[in-house]
Amino acid sequence: MDLELFILATATCLTGLMAGIFFTWTNAVKPGISKLTDLKYLRSFQSMNRVILNIPFKVLFIGAILFTAFLPLFYIKLFPSTIFWLSSSAFLIYWMGVLAITVLGNIPLNEILDKSFLDEMSPNQLKHLRKGIEGKWNKYNLIRTVSSVSAFVLLILSYLLESK
Repeated sequence: MDLELFILATATCLTGLMAGIFFTWTNAVKPGISKLTDLKYLRSFQSMNRVILNIPFKVLFIGAILFTAFLPLFYIKLFPSTIFWLSSSAFLIYWMGVLAITVLGNIPLNEILDKSFLDEMSPNQLKHLRKGIEGKWNKYNLIRTVSSVSAFVLLILSYLLESK
């Protein structure tokens, strides 16, 4: 296997795993905890946000970002071929729809929640905090889900073309 194909295969695997994480949060985790009371919802979400920042998640998240960024660099020699455009599109979609949304949208909301002392808040404060976070966070995560799945599909198509 040559280096380009290895990078493409790795980017595809890592992006697919991240797409699965975002999809699971969008379709199971968040709808599941949305049924909880404000305090229980916020506690659960706060706890999950703290736990997910572990080494395996960081390796997947950063790995997908790095390997999708390598693709246009390694496939530039194939410009203007289909594989160049597919892999470059996957890179742009992933970086804008996952990295940018995470950094500019989800992380600031996670930090607000993380710094909140939930046990010291009144029911109205809890309701206000939840209202300020839940809808926005879900919208941003849906964008990450659609973007990561789209990038994953483009990378699969790239891999199919490359491995012929």
